[in-house]
Amino acid sequence: MTLNTRAGVPGADRLAGKVALVTGAGQGIGRGIALALAKDGAAVGLAGRTLSKVEAVQAEIDALGGDAIAVSCDVAERAQVDAAVATTVQAFGGLDALVNNAQSSRQQSIEDTTDENLELCWRTGALATIYGMQAALPHLKRRGGGSVVNFGSSTAISGDRTFGAYAMTKEAIRGLSRVASQEWGQYRIRVNVVVPTALSPAAEAFRDADLARFARIEAGIPLGRMGDPEADIGRPVASLISDDWSYLTGATLMLGGGRTILG
Repeated sequence: MTLNTRAGVPGADRLAGKVALVTGAGQGIGRGIALALAKDGAAVGLAGRTLSKVEAVQAEIDALGGDAIAVSCDVAERAQVDAAVATTVQAFGGLDALVNNAQSSRQQSIEDTTDENLELCWRTGALATIYGMQAALPHLKRRGGGSVVNFGSSTAISGDRTFGAYAMTKEAIRGLSRVASQEWGQYRIRVNVVVPTALSPAAEAFRDADLARFARIEAGIPLGRMGDPEADIGRPVASLISDDWSYLTGATLMLGGGRTILG
């Protein structure tokens, strides 16, 4: 079914007939991306570690008249990522796009960073990303091309304190994405990275814990506000995986309101 809740808006059905899998789709940026993709006509596989959360997002998409399936998936486990891809393909007949959004972390200084936190960041970030890419590749090839969207972080680009383990894995993801863009271009598969700044659950918790500091950070964003997960991140991702950006690969898109500039 093609969902068109923005009738009359150019590109409202630009993803009609396409199938996408979004990891970490149960909340925050992942949820925003999933809703944006569905509103542009895509069928969406919703992968998340907490099944009830992705089921709630599926219910939102169902209520709008879209197509989605909820899949329990811990992205740190290759077998579960393989199963999420297979389940999405079985449900919708193929795969055109993969959005590797899920990531876990804990803030620690480099001096205090533990093996446990390194393992958490690495497995849910860099390893999860390559697991998803490897599982998706044969299905994207069968479609004659497609799009992979991976996620970087402004904390890694700016070198923010206490984000050492997280920054390490996010920059590894950017490196992996550049290599994949070179290797997979022959299959007409585009691989790009998005660096978002948005009001995710983690950002909301930070805001609620320290309103004054949050206000200072928000005031430092040139566009004057935190991004909305759907409008400011989801819609650009929907555009990125559409044919509108069919000649872009190996790029990093800074969706942060100007907060961080990539040199």
